[in-house]
Amino acid sequence: MTPSDGYLLDNRQAEAGERFDAFASLFDPTTFRHLARLGIGPGWRCWEVGAGGTSVVSWLAGKVGPTGTVLATDIDTSRLDTVARPPVEIRTHDVGAEKPPGRGFDLVHARLVLVHVPDRERALRSMIEALRPGGRLLIEDADPALQPLTSPDEHGPDERLANRLRQDFRRLLAERGADLSYGRRLPRLLREAGLRQVEADAYFPLTSPACTALELATVRQIRGRLVEAGLATDEEIDRHLANVAAGDMDLATAPMISAWGHKV
Repeated sequence: MTPSDGYLLDNRQAEAGERFDAFASLFDPTTFRHLARLGIGPGWRCWEVGAGGTSVVSWLAGKVGPTGTVLATDIDTSRLDTVARPPVEIRTHDVGAEKPPGRGFDLVHARLVLVHVPDRERALRSMIEALRPGGRLLIEDADPALQPLTSPDEHGPDERLANRLRQDFRRLLAERGADLSYGRRLPRLLREAGLRQVEADAYFPLTSPACTALELATVRQIRGRLVEAGLATDEEIDRHLANVAAGDMDLATAPMISAWGHKV
């Protein structure tokens, strides 16, 4: 897969940076809590899969220190240049199509990646193969089908429009091979892959400035696709963006399921 092939939300679009900032605000505290619980420390070798933005990579680099390494990979690494210095290495890599970029990692982490990868099974095998015995895997992915609404409190026409556009967005994702109910399967998939001490939890943001920022950036990023597919008009999208910007709506994201385990 190339950066623009199949993947609806291209890292090279201007709105991608706004989305990464919103993801960091929404999900970094949860991600960092799980990574800390897994024991990350000086000297660890880490593989950050589908890194996209820099917040998790920078946090990992601070934890492993000068004696550790953080390999950050993505099909498009254009937004990772600012962290390309030891202990961080940046490499272009497609986790769903290529062999692991290394072996013997203490930690492999992917956030909001596998739901978009056509060959998710191969990608998961690759990440587990890259771990050393006793290494930790943390997979965090969305489950849009578990909570499909932008506005769970659908009490008026603005909220109904928001939810209809979210359904259209989900349709575009599904047409490109995204698995919209992948997150809930992660604990079982990790156990079936032979990991031990598997646990999981979910985080479901309901209302925050970051939810608003994410909605604005996402809709602007996909508006051309929505109009081209006949799913929405420019007038409807403009109206929704104005409604969101007014700040009077309770906007939700899909729940993020975090699942982790140890390789035997």
